[in-house]
Amino acid sequence: MLEWWYRLLDILLPLPWLDHIFMKNALLAVLLATPLFGILGTMVVNNRMAFFSDSLGHGAFTGIAIGTLMGGIKPLTATIIFSILFAGTITIIKNRSSASTDTIIGVFSSTAIALGLVIMSHGGGFNKFSGYLVGDLLSITPYEIKLLFIVFLGVLLLWLLSFNKLLLISINPSLAASRGINTLLIESIFSAALAVVVTVTIQWVGLLIINSLLVLPAAAARNVSLNVRQYHLFSGLIAIVSGVTGLTLSYYWNTVTGATIVLVSAALFITTYIIRNRFLD
Repeated sequence: MLEWWYRLLDILLPLPWLDHIFMKNALLAVLLATPLFGILGTMVVNNRMAFFSDSLGHGAFTGIAIGTLMGGIKPLTATIIFSILFAGTITIIKNRSSASTDTIIGVFSSTAIALGLVIMSHGGGFNKFSGYLVGDLLSITPYEIKLLFIVFLGVLLLWLLSFNKLLLISINPSLAASRGINTLLIESIFSAALAVVVTVTIQWVGLLIINSLLVLPAAAARNVSLNVRQYHLFSGLIAIVSGVTGLTLSYYWNTVTGATIVLVSAALFITTYIIRNRFLD
């Protein structure tokens, strides 16, 4: 199914680390996943949703545990359904409750991770699921790449249809509501999209660091962007550069790919922060 991709890389990038099929698969996955983290991360940073996006990883972890009870080692369907419900519930409650948003998210997040750990550790079976904590991008299969491609197209379509509404909500929710925008619905749709991306990629990125891939590229882009267009463009580019560089370094360093990508993203954030303080302020 991916022979065209393999032939293209052999012609355009005859690099030693791309001699392996699993590295070619991983590179394609990086090129599909990192732009999603980049563009979604812009709204996460704008809306101060870093804590919320982190809780989605915990929800996905619990979804994996529940799906396992229903049968299967990789219960993706059950995990996605649970994650969407989890994200939607938090969104609705935080919009209708007078309690602090951080408190609501904290309650759901801590409950979800505790429930997931209890279910997975029952009977001493946690070890086979511990890989979800750190992820393994190099294990991605052609079928999973196909699934990632479908998610990629879906998120891009959503972005094209709802970007202006999302942007207005992030700037001024009251103004958005006064213009007839159903803010709760739009926020719920965005939360569901975020939940799907987190759920689909968590097995390759890892629960412990997946939130960093959402926050760091957007935060770095915000340091050097002068307008909204630059912000989204730079965030996507920084995410892609971090992904490809991190994948390459992880091969030569023999390190965990997801964590290496995060370190590259962190280095780019520090670099852009210095640039902003010295040249842009």
